Amino acid sequence: MFNPSDLSLRRLVAQMFVVRASGHLFDSQIRYPAWEPTRERLRHWLEDWGIGGVLLIDGSVSELRLRTEQLQGWAEIPLLLCADIEEGVGQRFTGATWFPPPMALGEIARENLPEAEGLAREMGQGLAAEAVAAGLNWILAPVVDVNNNPENPVINVRSFSDNPEIVTALATAFIEGTQTQPVLTTAKHFPGHGDTSVDSHWQLPRLPHDAQRLDEVELLPFRGAIAAGVDAVMTAHVQVPLWDAQAPVTLSPEVLRQQLRGKLGFEGLVVTDALVMGAIANQYDAREAAVLAVEAGNDIVLMPDDLPGGIEAVCEAVQSGRIHRDRILESVQRIAKAKEKLKLSTASPWSDLAQVASRDAQALGDRILQQSGQARPGPVAAVKQGYNLVIVDDWLRSRYLDHHSPAIAIPKQQGYQPNLLDLHGDRQPSSAMLSQPTMVQVFIRGNPFGSSAALANLAEEWLNKLLRDGDLRAIAIYGSPYSLKRFLRQIPTSVPYAFSFGQMAAAQEIALHQLFPDLRLDWSSLTPLA
Repeated sequence: MFNPSDLSLRRLVAQMFVVRASGHLFDSQIRYPAWEPTRERLRHWLEDWGIGGVLLIDGSVSELRLRTEQLQGWAEIPLLLCADIEEGVGQRFTGATWFPPPMALGEIARENLPEAEGLAREMGQGLAAEAVAAGLNWILAPVVDVNNNPENPVINVRSFSDNPEIVTALATAFIEGTQTQPVLTTAKHFPGHGDTSVDSHWQLPRLPHDAQRLDEVELLPFRGAIAAGVDAVMTAHVQVPLWDAQAPVTLSPEVLRQQLRGKLGFEGLVVTDALVMGAIANQYDAREAAVLAVEAGNDIVLMPDDLPGGIEAVCEAVQSGRIHRDRILESVQRIAKAKEKLKLSTASPWSDLAQVASRDAQALGDRILQQSGQARPGPVAAVKQGYNLVIVDDWLRSRYLDHHSPAIAIPKQQGYQPNLLDLHGDRQPSSAMLSQPTMVQVFIRGNPFGSSAALANLAEEWLNKLLRDGDLRAIAIYGSPYSLKRFLRQIPTSVPYAFSFGQMAAAQEIALHQLFPDLRLDWSSLTPLA
């Protein structure tokens, strides 16, 4: 274990900062330059500043393996390398397993909690094994928010359930599964982001509940996760007036010290949610936000809006006496302890990648999808000319749709030609689409920076039109069970439907088998795009 007392003040403070970076190897592949530094800038921060970790996103799993070894090689002190992989490494990095969202397990738990717990434990173990194989050592999961607000725009299917007991049981099982691997886990978002109708990526939500309600609903899963040995707790950018009428939880010493450390007795790492999110960035200067986060008791400052400025501001706060150096040492000692637990090294054998996307992992994902899905089965008749209306938030950013995806290829075999519609394109029906048999597929779930409410309205408009014209033949919904419930109110019982919590290719194929039971994806019929 490195000795925090041997570090200069700047390198000591820098250990508390984690920056986001692209999982790709080359600068030309960076997708979000405002948040993802160039190769040379990131290397400078690692070598010369000594930051403590990197959050990675995008790329393939094999590329990620190279990237993580590259980053560890640049760092004097081994890094915490993390990712938001709540649904598996494949959620963010192609080639790895993409498991169904947690709420699929919650649906299974309604009928058979022990079965769901076993699946959650297997998922935690498989997810952690693939993370380690890819070079990651910190999983920013599980989400332990209780999603009891159907209008929640950001948590949604990322939560296990709207039932706090189910969330507690499944989160605990997931954590237990990960503990077979040398990785850290994270319970998020403290004290709970499930009962909000505001997305903290844009604005600051409020939780106006009393002590009994918070204790029985929001805090129950956090107590369970802490008892199970979760390594980190991520704060939510929400305000809880009962505890602090002024500051958001992330920046509140009263909440983090009295509630999380005090009443819940948590001794592990406390990490902020990303400070670039609107709930913080729109209200606080970037340098001051970093200082306030450290003052509040966070051990790790995640994705500061100004990394050098934030580190310098915290150093200045120590030098001026605003923050005591012992406060910094306290956090860095926790970080050092976590890194020692991982027994970090700068390299490990490539043979580890052989366990990524294994048949067992894929079969596990399929089991969860099959047991959690719903349907009023087909068969949907083939047509000479029809349309497959696919409604998405933004198809240009979609990771689950291309010309050979089951959602496109299977209906095409039955005469339904794809017509993609999203919130950023033309929402008016073309003359070619009028009076043709049409099936509808809607990909909708709560997403950071997403527009789920607008997407649901758009889908509803089209469903109403197709029903008026008598053209609707079937509907498939991927993601939100709340949207399913909304759409089923207007769909006649004569119209077949299929629902899946997942949106990936496996979810599409399993759902569409309910509508086209005699069809499987015919790969030989696919032709490259011109």
